[in-house]
Amino acid sequence: MTEAINPRRRAIISVGECMVELARGGDGRFGLAYGGDTFNTSVYLARACAEVSYATALGDDPYSAGILNLARHEGVGTTLITIATGRMPGLYLIETSAKGERTFHYWRDRSPARELFDGPGAEAIVTSMQQAGLVFFSAVTLSLYSTAGLARFAEALQRARTAGTTIVMDGNYRPRGWQNDPEQARGVIHRFWALTDLALPTFDDEALLWGDADATATIARLRALGAREVAVKLGQDGALVATDGVPTAVPAPTRIAPIDTTGAGDSFNAAYLAARMQGRTPTIAAQDGNRLAGIVIQHRGAVVPAEATAPVFRP
Repeated sequence: MTEAINPRRRAIISVGECMVELARGGDGRFGLAYGGDTFNTSVYLARACAEVSYATALGDDPYSAGILNLARHEGVGTTLITIATGRMPGLYLIETSAKGERTFHYWRDRSPARELFDGPGAEAIVTSMQQAGLVFFSAVTLSLYSTAGLARFAEALQRARTAGTTIVMDGNYRPRGWQNDPEQARGVIHRFWALTDLALPTFDDEALLWGDADATATIARLRALGAREVAVKLGQDGALVATDGVPTAVPAPTRIAPIDTTGAGDSFNAAYLAARMQGRTPTIAAQDGNRLAGIVIQHRGAVVPAEATAPVFRP
């Protein structure tokens, strides 16, 4: 089996949506920030010194400007972000239980990110994807788009893959994003898993949507669809990774009582991909992912302070 990562290309394009985040603090009040699964991963990739650009659409309002400013401050490229006049980004609110588990509430029906591949501005993104080393997206990304947008995105991924770009997908399944229609979700997500070289699923999501009995079943299903490398996130149990041969368990270094699990999987993705782009093995990459996720769950919100994550990233 050949390596899933193309070692000759370094640029990463991450595709999705960044929203306004309202997270309840320990005092019961809400704090404003910005986040979204693939955006969070982009920020952590940039902290790992990866060359990453974010592809999305925003409005021309102060909150969209705040997202752009955050991306630039973190070193995330913004040339693939389009601006829709008179529009505003989506918003989500996080409620966190006493055990650190989170519940999301969304207001995003008119988010311009939903139309990213429906307009003429998509062509620049499509062209850039064919020149990138890696394109990253998630099932949340897929839940945004119209039928026509999904078709254009799928075609763009296929063209990029043919041109030598590695396609990476996180199976981040959120039922509400699919109007609680699992059949629709399965149809779309299956289509895009089949375009994926490196799969980063979370087992709980895969079990919910596909009924997988365990992480080895998830690996077998995704390998059968063509994924050359799979890293299944197992929360407090770490990860199970597979390229050739028997899957390898990579336990978390320690069990941590979480304050907020928001962004845990997103940060794992970033540390994993950063290590793989640097030529490290899937096992080492998963160890880095476990370490970073363990740091992130000890803070509130999706994007935690840079000084907290610095110990994970090697120069």
